[in-house]
Amino acid sequence: MKKRILKSILNIVLLLVGLITVFPFIWMILSSFKSNEEISALNQTLLPQNFTLENYTSLQSNFNFLRYFGNSVLVAVIVTVLVVYISCICGFVLSKYEFKGKNILFGFVMMTMMIPWSVTIISRYTMFMEAGLQDTYLSLIIPVMVSGFGIFMMKQDITALPDELLEAARIDGANEFKIFHQIVLPMCKNSISAIAIFQFLWVWEDYLWPYLMIDSEEKQLLAVGLTMFNGRYATDYGGLFAATVISIVPVLVVYTIFQKRFVEGVAAGAVKG
Repeated sequence: MKKRILKSILNIVLLLVGLITVFPFIWMILSSFKSNEEISALNQTLLPQNFTLENYTSLQSNFNFLRYFGNSVLVAVIVTVLVVYISCICGFVLSKYEFKGKNILFGFVMMTMMIPWSVTIISRYTMFMEAGLQDTYLSLIIPVMVSGFGIFMMKQDITALPDELLEAARIDGANEFKIFHQIVLPMCKNSISAIAIFQFLWVWEDYLWPYLMIDSEEKQLLAVGLTMFNGRYATDYGGLFAATVISIVPVLVVYTIFQKRFVEGVAAGAVKG
């Protein structure tokens, strides 16, 4: 009886925390259908009093939303694909091959996870400026195409694959390239999904680095573009809410598609090794 009461109390607390967490998003979505006058009014209501789609229909004309949205999708997809593929290759090499200095190399990879991004941002900015990569997408892709976190997760997952399976493939005449693509990758879908979701979110939400490196408005990403709604004397909250709501859609789509494999992949990376 006591356990049931504690469980009920815990469920109620979790429900309240969930509602508190979700409420700002619900308020933002509903406010995206309000006019700026209604959003700024002293008497606030959750539901729109005068429902309008103007905030959505005027996005492209006032904000060039599709351009920023497309730029963000392009960069996020390219970086995610590169990170997943490079992490899989490195994880495969570090887990299934024996060579001198392997542990030192893996230790160096793990060490990169302990260095905060803010510590190296000045030196990285100077290096890319001197290399002439300012205002190019290469400046956004190169710094994050190798992920210590991704390599760690893939090493943990691939280590658990039986060596006998790979040896059998070699005996059948499969080369290492074929083994990696046709055996290893299909058996690591859970970890690949987890890395893909994490990396996509990190790139999609990144603000500071694109803000520093991209100068051209036509090349700018959505996270930086959203700040353009902040005018000198006023902020277009309706347009900002509408753009933010649409910017969340790709994240929800990616997470919905890979949700099951994401949870399984994180759990696998935590217990294997």
